[in-house]
Amino acid sequence: MSEANDFIGDCFDLKDKNVIVTGASSGLGHHFAGVLSRAGAKVVLGARREDKIRTRVEEIRAAGGQAMGLKLDVCDSKSIEAFLEAAEQEYGPIDVVINNAGIEPGAKTYAMIDEEDWDSVMNTNLKSVWLISKAYTERVVKSGRKSGNIVNISSITDTRAIKGQFPYAVSKGALTRLTQVMALEAARFGIRVNALAPGYFLTDVSRVLLESEMGPEFIKGIPMRRLGEFPDLDGALLLLSSDASRYMTGSILAVDGGHVCASL
Repeated sequence: MSEANDFIGDCFDLKDKNVIVTGASSGLGHHFAGVLSRAGAKVVLGARREDKIRTRVEEIRAAGGQAMGLKLDVCDSKSIEAFLEAAEQEYGPIDVVINNAGIEPGAKTYAMIDEEDWDSVMNTNLKSVWLISKAYTERVVKSGRKSGNIVNISSITDTRAIKGQFPYAVSKGALTRLTQVMALEAARFGIRVNALAPGYFLTDVSRVLLESEMGPEFIKGIPMRRLGEFPDLDGALLLLSSDASRYMTGSILAVDGGHVCASL
């Protein structure tokens, strides 16, 4: 039994891995940073709200983990370069990128949303992933490492069309396709690209929708009849972040209580 436990532990072990998490000041990113740290990773938290990530870093360190927080604007190329440079100076080459930053403008249809909100969502949820992944890939290639791992946080709204999530659902649909195309193009550099697609979890991003009058209807549509809880994502996150998924690339891993199956 001990040998089996050791094998399982080694498979998902992130010891000596350097991982960056964007959008780490709250919600899923805040949670992911702790999960990755407990698995042994050195974690670099990035977000615009420095006070929030500073508090999270202190919590991780108090629990015995290694972490640092850096200001990051995922929509700004210069901020991204500065973030990656500082992360590598502190911990060394980055092994895993968790592209988690994302926003939701509220329950709005295409006829309700304005141009400013559209641009903000697309830049944060989609363009930023390309910018960070491109900058990361350039560093991997320059170093000659021929190995890397990118995990994009998508959503089941990438395939499940519902009213009132425009342009969030559009951005996530594009993010899933971006993940697949990047997987094809990044393989030559030894970089794997996969996506984690959560169902409905209560976060700062989803709160407006899930606590609205429509919230109970969404829950009824989930076969397991409940919203997801953050720990429900831990196994999938560790799978995609670790060498346990070493032969996976271009995969979209849904964790949604069966929601997508119910909508087919």
